[in-house]
Amino acid sequence: MKFIIGGAALIVVVVLVALAAMSGHTGLSANPAPTALGVSTPVKVELANPHGVRRVEAFIEQNGERYQVLDRRTPATRLFWHRHETPFAVMFDAGKDKAPNLKEGAARLVVEAVSNDFRGSTDRAAYDVKVVLAAPRVAADGFQHYVNQGGMELVTFTPGGSWNEAGVKVGKYTFRSFPLPGHPEERFSMFGYPWDLPADITPVVYVRNAAGTEATAHFWFKLFPKKFRVRDFELDDALMEKLVNSVDPSGQILPGKPLLDRFLYINGELRRKNNQQMADLRLKTEEKILWHGPFIHWGKEEADFADTRNYMYHGKKVDQQTHLGFDLSDVIGGPVEAANDGRVVWASDLGIYGNCVVLDHGYGVQSIYGHMQRIDVKVGDMVSKGGKMGIAGQTGLAGGVHVHFSMQVDGVQTNPREWWDEHWIKDRILSKLAPEKIAELSASAAPAPAARAKTGKKHRR
Repeated sequence: MKFIIGGAALIVVVVLVALAAMSGHTGLSANPAPTALGVSTPVKVELANPHGVRRVEAFIEQNGERYQVLDRRTPATRLFWHRHETPFAVMFDAGKDKAPNLKEGAARLVVEAVSNDFRGSTDRAAYDVKVVLAAPRVAADGFQHYVNQGGMELVTFTPGGSWNEAGVKVGKYTFRSFPLPGHPEERFSMFGYPWDLPADITPVVYVRNAAGTEATAHFWFKLFPKKFRVRDFELDDALMEKLVNSVDPSGQILPGKPLLDRFLYINGELRRKNNQQMADLRLKTEEKILWHGPFIHWGKEEADFADTRNYMYHGKKVDQQTHLGFDLSDVIGGPVEAANDGRVVWASDLGIYGNCVVLDHGYGVQSIYGHMQRIDVKVGDMVSKGGKMGIAGQTGLAGGVHVHFSMQVDGVQTNPREWWDEHWIKDRILSKLAPEKIAELSASAAPAPAARAKTGKKHRR
């Protein structure tokens, strides 16, 4: 009998040890990791444990006190636990609403999870945070702001309270702000009203603090809606082969797929990727005005900003894309000149734009030159207005020799026509940003170069 009891006890011990050994741990991660808490700050934590999680708790620790802000429980399974539970996320609010005695200053957010198995191990993740309870405030200027759809405008505003981010929101788009020269307590934002937004969007200035609390303010605003051109673009096999081989000469894009599929991928997915690469260059800007006077306009306009093209193949519409820029005709071997003073932030191949140069003109204003045959500048070079940057060509998605010229404001492409207009620059930009430069502009204004002659019939992308 003693042997039986001893054997049974040994089996129990072995089973318990095995159950403990097979018990698991919980992985916890917050992305993004919280860095600040306010009155009520949303927090998302992802948890992964193949056995599931029995309990999740969250606490704010500050000055020796601990405040619970989350307590979520599920039924315990100590012996017959799950083995393939999928990762999941918990979302909760943390801040003064849940912890009334919370003070401004340093604190720690702790999240604890108990594994739903025999051992029930407790795992935790802790984040040092700053408690920010002061609300942000903002007041916009009293100017009248007239904006063309697809164009841009400048607004000044005064932030207050606790804030660490400020700018302008226009629908789904957000534009940064910069300190207003000579008035450090004020800020300004150059913002676009993008071509693809409906005409009933109202822009607002906003400020946000580190805890995510946001304040907004309206300003006087009038939009001039614009109907952009829609045209058919005829495709044939010879043109598609030329364009595809220009962008992808080594056949790396959809190898083995039909020519039309490869063209549609380049015209759509690669176009979106290249436009995002271009938008990301907004972060490579200088916080000062680099440009002087109106931007140079050269060449004959072959395609307008925001032209929508219906791509037709054998009488059937196979694609639709919008052309964000001007196609300016040129001759083989013609120089590509800087539209204004600026620093080179891109000088390389850029997919559908072929050999491409992007110049930064300060405060997020950048000009784009595509389809070049040759590039003669490098990133970091300072180029003067009218300075030669290379030779015009038809690289990328171009059916003939021309320069694709566009401009972007904080990564959003806008109509370059405004920047060709000296009066518009004085009235809409310099009058608010740098009035002292208006006299300088008038004194140094020079006529733009004459348009170059166009030779031959060309297909435009």
